[in-house]
Amino acid sequence: MSLLMTTSQTVGPFSRIGLQWLYRDRLFADGTRGVARRVSGRILDGEGRGVDGATIELWQANPQGRYPSPLSSPCANSKLEGFGRIEASADGAFGFHTLKPGALGADQAPHMLVAVFARGLLRHLVTRMYFPDEGANDGDHVLGSLETGRRETLIARCGDDSPDHLLWDIVLQGPAETVFFDC
Repeated sequence: MSLLMTTSQTVGPFSRIGLQWLYRDRLFADGTRGVARRVSGRILDGEGRGVDGATIELWQANPQGRYPSPLSSPCANSKLEGFGRIEASADGAFGFHTLKPGALGADQAPHMLVAVFARGLLRHLVTRMYFPDEGANDGDHVLGSLETGRRETLIARCGDDSPDHLLWDIVLQGPAETVFFDC
């Protein structure tokens, strides 16, 4: 008897079949008002090597702090406003363009929800990316529940080349592991 891997055991090439239209690195249409941000980073394993072919999904509120809903009025962007899916390159690099989301109430600073899919993961990982130099980070209930050193894994850094460029790496395991949440 031999054990064979099935589609339920790996992300493999199956995540793109029929879903190619979801892959986009620009979450908002040109002309949409808000603070534009370009985010780049890498998905890294525990030894600091890039994870080839990993995919991240991004969800975020709009600049007014509301998630798009099928019940809300149509928007000029598309029905997928605030959503994107990006595949990492061979060295784990990824990048996307977005608008900074608004705060989701008094106890949630502006952030993006992120799901990570990769070979070897039987279940996707869920985390958040927060924005640097955001005063509301101090009052965020999720960040506040973490040890100080662990919080930093969720907050992007300012890039050197441009004020609208942010850097954020996702580390899957090891001492610098990104904080992931159970769903």
